[in-house]
Amino acid sequence: MPLPAWLSPRKRSATARSVLAGEAAAEAARKQEQAEQEELARESAAAEEHEEQFPVSGDPLAAAFFDLDNTVMQGAALFHFGRGLYKRNFFQTRELTRFAWQQAYFRLAGTENSGHMEEARDSALSIVKGHRVAELMSIGEEIYDEYMAGRIWPGTRSLAQAHLDAGQKVWLVTAAPVEAATIIARRLGLTGALGTVAESVGGVYTGRLVGEPLHGPAKAEAVRALAAAESLDLDRCAAYSDSANDIPMLSLVGHPYAINPDTRLREHAREMGWRLRDYRTGRKAAKVGIPAAAGVGAVAGGAVAAVALQRRRR
Repeated sequence: MPLPAWLSPRKRSATARSVLAGEAAAEAARKQEQAEQEELARESAAAEEHEEQFPVSGDPLAAAFFDLDNTVMQGAALFHFGRGLYKRNFFQTRELTRFAWQQAYFRLAGTENSGHMEEARDSALSIVKGHRVAELMSIGEEIYDEYMAGRIWPGTRSLAQAHLDAGQKVWLVTAAPVEAATIIARRLGLTGALGTVAESVGGVYTGRLVGEPLHGPAKAEAVRALAAAESLDLDRCAAYSDSANDIPMLSLVGHPYAINPDTRLREHAREMGWRLRDYRTGRKAAKVGIPAAAGVGAVAGGAVAAVALQRRRR
């Protein structure tokens, strides 16, 4: 029994217009692929040209300043630190759930949210209150190996190494606890770190901050103070960050870089002609300018930051 006409498959021959549409789509795809390959070739050639110029070897007045979260490391150091403390029974499951949600938000959004950062800060301060600074430092070494070492962006690490190889000092500048930041800097072979300082008395945390978190404009002030103490020329220095919150710090230096930038920073960097690089995808992001190399809180006690502040007061 033959099928009704409306159920029978229809054989439709290609019309001239459909053939034209198919050929046009194929040609557009081919041209797009070719354009991307040509763009990558131009970027590679430009990178080789710029690598010899920057960073400048043997310049004692130049240094580099790197944001940490989502710039050097995937996610937020404070949240990774919280996971490690939970594993060691510093706090309860409900608090771990909050840390996990904050970390998931941070990774999905790829940007800092002041509300989430403040909540994480307050949680961390309450958790470490009454614990010894030395205890947290020791645990921090273990937490780095467990949760942080595998989350370092190789590309950003190579950029930092390029500055070190040129004989320049390299600092982390982060809202993360200064102890955690110092551990990360030391393990990466960097010069040191500026981070959020928590108050301690007799080597024991009080649960209060010294001042405020090293975030936004505070980072710029830390870089300015350290540059003065180290007799650096900020016009010859470089700074790297993923967040528009760090525009004050990036604007201080002569060589600002947007790394894995959020939307606001990407737009601002393009307007200002700053260099961009994105390590979150397999291919290079569209850039304005070329970086020098193809690849390179709240629980604190405060050695590096304290030295910088002490020098500034003199």
